[in-house]
Amino acid sequence: MERIKTVGIISRPGIQRGSTLVPELLEWLKQRGIEPRYDHETAVYAGRSNGLPREQVPESCQFVIVLGGDGTLLSAATAVGERRIPLFAVNLGSLGFLTAITPNEMYPELERALRGEHRLANRRMIACAVKRGDQQVATYLALNDIVVSKAPTAPMIDLETHVGDHFVCTYKADGLIISTPTGSTAYNLSAGGPIIFPTVAAFALTPICPHTLTNRPVIVPDSATIEVVSHAANGDAYLNADGKIGEHLKRGDRVVFTRSAHTLTLIRPPRLLYFDVLRQKLKWGER
Repeated sequence: MERIKTVGIISRPGIQRGSTLVPELLEWLKQRGIEPRYDHETAVYAGRSNGLPREQVPESCQFVIVLGGDGTLLSAATAVGERRIPLFAVNLGSLGFLTAITPNEMYPELERALRGEHRLANRRMIACAVKRGDQQVATYLALNDIVVSKAPTAPMIDLETHVGDHFVCTYKADGLIISTPTGSTAYNLSAGGPIIFPTVAAFALTPICPHTLTNRPVIVPDSATIEVVSHAANGDAYLNADGKIGEHLKRGDRVVFTRSAHTLTLIRPPRLLYFDVLRQKLKWGER
């Protein structure tokens, strides 16, 4: 493994211990000859004014340290984009399935990463294209999920759904979640969807409050193309990727979902396995 020369830092705003944690981390990196690149939020904690826009932080970095919760990690994933730069995620939130490293473990795990003794976990991503007539009007990339949901004041929406050449049904619901295995423990889980092991090559289609109670979540191979046609009135349906970015849909818009060619890489402690995280976060019983 090449020597680590530059790392990025992306922080969640409003971290209670940020004003002490960030200066300590910057000093720790300085003592090891590592140059930091950080966003505006991190700069505030450090009492500096040289923070960068998040999308610029990953440039020239060997990895990016994320201080926050899963929401901050999703924002960091957007900033990394198609770059093959691992994320070292430290959980400063309340739950955190992806940000599984605790503050107490941060420096020992960073030392391990600098020695090249860490484990890399590649997570599949999902892409979609919004097609309006003969035109493609937008594209989105997500780590967790892409959701088509009703606007706040809209009634239930009708979403005609196809998987490959197969017609699934027209969901009459508050929306439809198309989730990756990584996102299966996020909105998908709250909506009653299944937990999918991270290496399973699948997507989950989970309706949100369906009118027909027998509309249950369906797992489909991520090699399939999923197409959702909105039959809602203009503006009554809204598409969002990872809960961060999106747009209102017009009647007849087609949203085509595919597995992205790009993956997100997470730095994971060697000892930490997926079911360990589930037991801890979901309060499952011990042996």
